[in-house]
Amino acid sequence: MKPITPKAGGGYYLDQAHQKQPTTAGEATSHWSSFNHKTTVLNNLLDDQYGLCCYSELRADLEGLGYHIEHLQPKSLYPLQTFDYTNLAASALSSDDLKTIKEDTFGGHAKLGVYDAALFVSCHDPDCARYFAYLSDGRVVASDNLSNSEKDQANYTITLLNLNSPYLVNRRRHWYDELDQLFEEHIDKNWSIEHLAAIDLLPSNRQLSQFFSLTRQFFGHVAEQVLQQHLPELA
Repeated sequence: MKPITPKAGGGYYLDQAHQKQPTTAGEATSHWSSFNHKTTVLNNLLDDQYGLCCYSELRADLEGLGYHIEHLQPKSLYPLQTFDYTNLAASALSSDDLKTIKEDTFGGHAKLGVYDAALFVSCHDPDCARYFAYLSDGRVVASDNLSNSEKDQANYTITLLNLNSPYLVNRRRHWYDELDQLFEEHIDKNWSIEHLAAIDLLPSNRQLSQFFSLTRQFFGHVAEQVLQQHLPELA
């Protein structure tokens, strides 16, 4: 999970709606359903997120999938935060995608209104990336260097968001294998690993390649050097 810093803002209409905060779950659902400027908000969120899903880091657009606006703190439990831009994020899978993904549903559509503030690792937490590790078989797990309570948080979040859905595991495994093959080729031909890492870690047209955190972990210290040199805001 890559940390996200909300920057763009939701625009005039979201700010106006936030001035008239709903106070009940019913009002939150009703007001959000009738809010007609979601596309603008979603585009701003995706700009903040470099095109990545806030939870899975999937580039849904490259997979023929869509996004939806996710309330990190569910609006059913926190109605006052319904139109708060700092409570919103772009999560992979549109409503239409649910018809094809089905049991593989992940991210916000898996989480729904379930939320434990003491256990959930938020993508808006600047420290969120250290909770998770990525395996060559495509799974995401709790990092080894966590305390027991932090491991509980990581495992709760992985389960709640279904981050090891078969779909995601398959896509991450494919990405890991691709990185591994390119790495070996560059070693064999004495090509620059730094250049390879830069291609997969630095944004193009303000969009990152999918699974940024997996890629960062794969390249290790080379990734940190590349990010510090070229884009320290991601380091």
